[in-house]
Amino acid sequence: MFTGIIETLGKVEAIEKDATNVHFTFSCAFTNELKIDQSVAHNGTCLTVVAIDGDNYTLTAIQETLERTNLGLLQIGDLVNIERCTKVGDRLDGHIVQGHVDTIGTCKEVIEHDGSTEYVFEYDYDDVTVSKGSITVNGVSLTVVQSEDQLFSVHIIPYTIEHTNFHTFKVGTKVNLEFDIIGKYVKKMMGVRG
Repeated sequence: MFTGIIETLGKVEAIEKDATNVHFTFSCAFTNELKIDQSVAHNGTCLTVVAIDGDNYTLTAIQETLERTNLGLLQIGDLVNIERCTKVGDRLDGHIVQGHVDTIGTCKEVIEHDGSTEYVFEYDYDDVTVSKGSITVNGVSLTVVQSEDQLFSVHIIPYTIEHTNFHTFKVGTKVNLEFDIIGKYVKKMMGVRG
């Protein structure tokens, strides 16, 4: 489990295809603290560390992960948002994030405001957002501002833009979306009850 509070940015150092899998090698500020078999979220996607070599570590993404997330679009040198799993007893500063990306969204607008930047995202998926509800964009726990069918916006403060890969977003950028788990359970329960 994660909280959507990004710890650092990681850099793609190598990409190696292996049948339908892809091995990604990253570097980040705390590589020396990682362990093999550890779960680490990359752009909100929970992946397992399979190798560590000096300042670099490697993860493997299967075809399902590559199809459902933006990881298959990564290139050497790209920056990703990194978060290690939550320790029992830590504060839950964001919201409950599983690291199980639901779908890819597309940035439709970037609007500068006085003190914040508004990002508008569109998605083709059957889950919904609600105004003032939670959403995870590239692993970042955010509050939905405007919510419409398959479209929502969030406002980002300068600190978050600087310390995540939001500073690289422009119109057309593909992002990973994980919808709020509580909302998904409520939707499922309402569907069962008819």
